[in-house]
Amino acid sequence: MERTCDGDRAGDRAAAHDPAHDPAQEAGHDPAHDGDDRAGFRILFVCTGNICRSPLAERLTVAALGSGAPITVVSAGTRALPGRPMDEGARRELVRLGGSAEGFASRPLTAEAVAHADLVLAASSEHRTTAVALHPVAAGRAFTIAEFGTLAGAVPADRVLDHRDPVRRARALLEEAGALRGLVRVDRPDIADPYGGSRRAHRAAARRIRDCLAVPVRLLTHMPA
Repeated sequence: MERTCDGDRAGDRAAAHDPAHDPAQEAGHDPAHDGDDRAGFRILFVCTGNICRSPLAERLTVAALGSGAPITVVSAGTRALPGRPMDEGARRELVRLGGSAEGFASRPLTAEAVAHADLVLAASSEHRTTAVALHPVAAGRAFTIAEFGTLAGAVPADRVLDHRDPVRRARALLEEAGALRGLVRVDRPDIADPYGGSRRAHRAAARRIRDCLAVPVRLLTHMPA
């Protein structure tokens, strides 16, 4: 995961930045996310059927974070049927990129899943809207995958890498990226659905997901000497 989303780089600087801005507070108070004493950090990926884009993003992130990471990664679908395996086209691309679909089973998106997520990353703006509608106070921590990748690329890396603990890094990245929302242009916020499409469509979706996750994953996993 070395390429970035839509050409953005981790070293890019935004034209404006307000360090006092707290995007989570804009959406209202959420008792489930009070304080910094939570032991972990939970990322929720969302798409439609939870058999192509969101599980691919989930399993690529899991592979990149490594075993034993205090960051939990899950996925769900806005119209998913429970218990389905990954689509074969998506599974093939996942394996090609170094991930594993072993043990995967689709699950429907619920309000509880959104409420328990520290970061919601949706395949499209429509999926983000659906997730936020289930739990409106999650608006400040819900992005599309492409949007978050672009915003992460504009975050000064040292504001995240100064934290050695992965959970603190994840919280710092969320805060910094959220503060840049509306200040950094996101040209293509959605990732096209490859379901039922050609091998080329699946490969294009997989590459885009990988590229959009590259900077966030690097910021969460890189350990300075």
